[in-house]
Amino acid sequence: MRAQVQALKDRPRASVLIIGGGINGVGTFRDLALQGVDVALVERGDYCQGASGASSHMIHGGIRYLENGEFRLVKESVVERNGLLKIAPHYVKPLQTTIPIFSTFSGILSAPIRFLTHKQGKPQERGAFLIKIGLTLYDAFSRDGGTVPRHDFKGRKKALAELPQLPANLKYAATYYDASVHNPERLTLDVLQDGEKAGLARPGSAAAGSAAAGATVAAEAKARATNYVAATAVTADGVELTDQLTGETFVFNADVIVNTTGAWVDMTNTAMGAATRFMGGTKGSHIVLDHPGLLAACNGREIFFEHTDGRIVLIYPMGDRVLVGTTDVNADMTKDAVCTEEEIDYFFDLIGHVFPNILVTREEIVYSFSGVRPLPRHDETAPGFVSRDYRIERVERTIGGTSVPVLSLVGGKWTTFRALSEHMTNDVLGILGMPRKVSTAKLPIGGGVNFPGTTAGVEAWISSHTSKTVDAARAGVLLTRYGTRADEVLAYLNAGVDTVFDSTNELSDREVEFMVENEQIGHLIDVMIRRTSLAFRGLVTSELLAETAAALAGPLGWNEAKVAQEISHSVDVLARFHGVQVQSLIA
Repeated sequence: MRAQVQALKDRPRASVLIIGGGINGVGTFRDLALQGVDVALVERGDYCQGASGASSHMIHGGIRYLENGEFRLVKESVVERNGLLKIAPHYVKPLQTTIPIFSTFSGILSAPIRFLTHKQGKPQERGAFLIKIGLTLYDAFSRDGGTVPRHDFKGRKKALAELPQLPANLKYAATYYDASVHNPERLTLDVLQDGEKAGLARPGSAAAGSAAAGATVAAEAKARATNYVAATAVTADGVELTDQLTGETFVFNADVIVNTTGAWVDMTNTAMGAATRFMGGTKGSHIVLDHPGLLAACNGREIFFEHTDGRIVLIYPMGDRVLVGTTDVNADMTKDAVCTEEEIDYFFDLIGHVFPNILVTREEIVYSFSGVRPLPRHDETAPGFVSRDYRIERVERTIGGTSVPVLSLVGGKWTTFRALSEHMTNDVLGILGMPRKVSTAKLPIGGGVNFPGTTAGVEAWISSHTSKTVDAARAGVLLTRYGTRADEVLAYLNAGVDTVFDSTNELSDREVEFMVENEQIGHLIDVMIRRTSLAFRGLVTSELLAETAAALAGPLGWNEAKVAQEISHSVDVLARFHGVQVQSLIA
């Protein structure tokens, strides 16, 4: 029995039960824990496994939402973007963004129609005049607490000098700044662990001072969370929870239930006997390319533009890879979200639209991913015009003979998770009759505490943490992966005999053990996709899977059959959901 699951079973009640461990559920968990609320969270898969892990990896104000008239959302988004650059600097970085422009006045007549009717009509590109207006408004929204430069326009000659692979018929290039999040899964873990730490039993209490194992402390903690546990039904005794790793079921009760299961909100409510029709998610896919020519063409910046069908798309470098996205089509919730061949063709077409001299083939795709945006039901509204704002729906559900408020989150985006979590927390506090004690607006997240803010600072940190057992490259990987929490990891590595893997110098036996002890590993694939970026960068091999599974076997109690099963499961997930065929390094 996992300690986190045992903690829920030992004390099967909390003031609040959150169902859903994406960034919004985890953000709400952290905020409630900081207010001293007794809160529990369950996630049916791994944390950040759904839409939260399938985003465009952007923290942005949403310049295109201006066209939809969503001024409140844009204002909130740029404020939150600026805030995350400060409180999560280990993962959220400034992103220089360039819009290639091919006309001056195009779209002036069609833009008001789009604004008023939210219908695309015949696609007509947005010219420099419209984009200039949009960026000027965007700068105005960014003014308070701004941490990024204002936009600038360049004519054809200067633009092509900076980005020579753009088409010869280019007229202008507009450049502005947003932000990116290269490790959304690890940022989600940091937010979760902040909540867990906030809810720990206080030193000196009966639980904390007991000689019993940590499970007792976990059961008494005011913030408990576990992955691979699903809410499967409502019984006469309470909410039925099912451990997805063992199949065991148990009952849990709470005074308030928060449903943050994204596109699955209606399905979760139906499972709890209160059917709703709030959601109408759309599918978005991306591909990751190992393409030095395309990487160089981007010149370190995101290329953000309107494709020929009117869809706003993007190309941008992430390390030595290039991310290309995204589509926006109505999702079939009965099918797995995967990137299709048609979507890949679409991506190749959009690359050719702005970089006509660069050839991209399927052999250069190292990873693909797809997720369902948790958008509100939108009936006939075109997907691109569906609001990215959020709302909280409240219904009453009789559970165990008691009327329990169920708050369902409809919508939401990565950039605004902190503000959204604050809103949800305030609603819950109102129901519980509790005051807010702490604001999260300026509270550093996890490994963002004291993170070096300059290149020189990063180099100094790496130099000071380099030793005979940890070279500079490995120290740099750990800082990138954990932020300043890397200090904890290094202390753990140095407390025993550690062996770096043969298949990659980015993992070692003891680091995997650290993940098991501190990051709730349920499957081998969790390490490949969500605890590291190895899968995202196309670096998973059969040797890496074998070494990682062997390192997990001891702390997780896996026998040979289980190790083989986990390797097979990882190969299947990578092939089915990410288009990756695992290759052997052995000739």
